[in-house]
This record gives sequence, C-alpha cells and structure tokens, in this order.
Amino acid sequence: MNVLIICTEKLPVPNIRGGAIQTYIGGVAQKISAHHRLTILGRSDPELLPDEVVNGIRYVRVPSDGIFDKYAEGVVQFLNQRTEHYDLIHIFNRPRLVLPVRNTSPQSRIVLSMHNDMFNPAKIHPDEAQAVITTLERIVTISNFIGNEILRYYPQAQPKLRTIYSGVDLDRFAPWMESQTALHERQVLRAQHQLESKKVILFVGRLSRNKGPHVLVRAMSQLKHSDAVLVVVGGAWYSDNRVSDYIAYIRSLAERASLPVVTTGYVEAHDVHRWFCAADVFVCTSIWDEPLARVHYEAMAAGLPFLTTARGGNPEVIINDNGLLITNPDSPLEYAEKLNQLLSNMDHARQMGLRGRRLTEQRFHWDRVAQEILSVWG
Repeated sequence: MNVLIICTEKLPVPNIRGGAIQTYIGGVAQKISAHHRLTILGRSDPELLPDEVVNGIRYVRVPSDGIFDKYAEGVVQFLNQRTEHYDLIHIFNRPRLVLPVRNTSPQSRIVLSMHNDMFNPAKIHPDEAQAVITTLERIVTISNFIGNEILRYYPQAQPKLRTIYSGVDLDRFAPWMESQTALHERQVLRAQHQLESKKVILFVGRLSRNKGPHVLVRAMSQLKHSDAVLVVVGGAWYSDNRVSDYIAYIRSLAERASLPVVTTGYVEAHDVHRWFCAADVFVCTSIWDEPLARVHYEAMAAGLPFLTTARGGNPEVIINDNGLLITNPDSPLEYAEKLNQLLSNMDHARQMGLRGRRLTEQRFHWDRVAQEILSVWG
C-alpha cells in the first residue's frame, strides 16, 4: 500500500525536539516501510528540509508555528496538490483533521491514533466528532484509559477501538547492571554531578503543575536516607529552557529542601537516556489524568523500579511488581513512604527494575508496536 502518516502541528518528525508522538512514529516508521510505501507529513523545522527521502521514507513538512489551523491548511494544500493516491492515511491525535482529509481524499482509508483526550467536547464539537467516528475505519489508542474516555462521550466508537501500547528503544535505554555502555554513561554522569555515592531519584518530563514534580521536591524533606538525591530533568516545553514562574517555584522549593535537588533544565531527546542510566529509582508524579506517559517505558527499559500515580492510563503499566502506585498524587508523605521503602532495600528495588526490563523485552518494543499497527492496516 501507499500510506501517508500525518503527525501533529506541535513538533517535527524525526523527534529532534522530543515529543511522545514523534518518538512513536520514529520508532515504527522504518519497520513499517519494509512492508508499505511510506510518506510522513509533519511540521516544518529550521533544521529539516521541507521535502526529503531518508532511508526510503519520504518526509514532507509544512509550516505550522504550532498553530492547528495553519497546519491543517498546509495539510489540505499538500493533499490537493499531490500527484499520487494514498491507499491509507493514518492521522495522529488530531480528530479535527479527519474531515478535511476525507474531503481531499474520498477514496482513502483513514485510521486515527489517539494519544490524548482530544474527543472531549471542549476540544471538538459533538456533531463533528460523531461524523469523524463514522468516517474512520479504526481508532488506535495509546492506553485503555484513552479508549474509555472516547466511549464515555461516544459509545458508538466501541467496534472501531483498539489499544496499542507504545514502545521503547531497548538498545538506547538499557540497565547499567547488564550493559557496559549504560554503566559507562552512569559513571560519567554521576561523576560530573558528584553523585557517585548517592541514591538517585529521577523525574523526567515537562515542568508544569499538572505534571506534579513540586510534590516530589516537597517529599524530599521527609526521606530517611541522607544519601538520597533528586534529579529533575526537563524544561517548560520541548527545546525550551526559559524559566517559567512554575520552574522558579520548583527551584525555590529545591533550595529549601533538606536533601539535594538537582535541576538540569531541558535535556536534548538524544541525551535523556543518560539520566535513566544514572538513576536508581524513577518517579512519575502526574496529578492530571495522564494518557500514559512514555517515560514509564523508558524507566522500565533502563531497569529502574518506579513510582507512578493512579491517574489516567499510568496504572496500566504496573505489572508483575515492577513499580508502586501513588494513590494520592498531592501527598508528599505518600511519595516519601514509598521511596523510603524502595531505598531501604536496594537489592529488592533493582529486582523490581529488572522485572520491568523483562516486560519491555516481551511487550514494549518497537517491533511489537509496528506489527500491531500493520495488523490494523490489514
């Protein structure tokens, strides 16, 4: 088949600026292109050509400035000007693109992947949403939670839904106990930050209140382990190191914490795996209903035990004692209690982490994701 994948307007593909959706597309693209002719349509970027072929995959990029309407206009213009027919068009996370794409491509099959709650009536008019669901052949969701949110508004979508969990690069994210490369990364980074003898607790993500890292910083004052250090990796947005009011607040809390808190600022997507190598425990602190943060897969692949919150799809990756669930994400005390539990028995914690690694090898690798996408396409 001749297939077109349409990414979102926020970040480019490949994921030179980061982004979960961009990482997902990048993870499966080469594997899918072995079976089908593939074009990927995404937003423009100063570091990327507007139209190029890389390893047999065509990348077309249109202006967006991060604005949906501008991007949608570029998508429609591209489809109107094309000289070839796409048998299947796979749109990512933008149900509002479906009808404009259908109008330009009446004979194409259309599949939609959902990574967020974009069918919420606050984000798409119910009449349009119902027309979109009717138009689509299948709706792939990143978690059961996202599928259930769609059903909450539109039960008629049930026969078209399928959950396909994301994946991770098993070579890049590897346990330091089992990989000489990961061990070297760990030793270098820990030496650079004077963390050689520390128990490193890691947070990775955008620094915003709904992501919850402020609760974790507050929890540090209640830890019983004087050798514990919290490392907070991330910025206000992808490729953005500006100090927002919230980041200033985090840094103020960090300065007053009784144990060290390191804030790294934004770390490039190709370097972030090094911090997973350097850590001992990973924590996802989401206060909002997270669809299912991909950092869980990265932590598991790196052999890290993790804490995550009972929000959205996050609990779906707690399997076979590979992590612990935080039932109240607003409670520093609950984080402290569970971190004390892990840090008090590091051998047990590492066994939890290695169970997570085995899970990624069995279930959460890109080969499996690509095969499931191919099965949806038929």
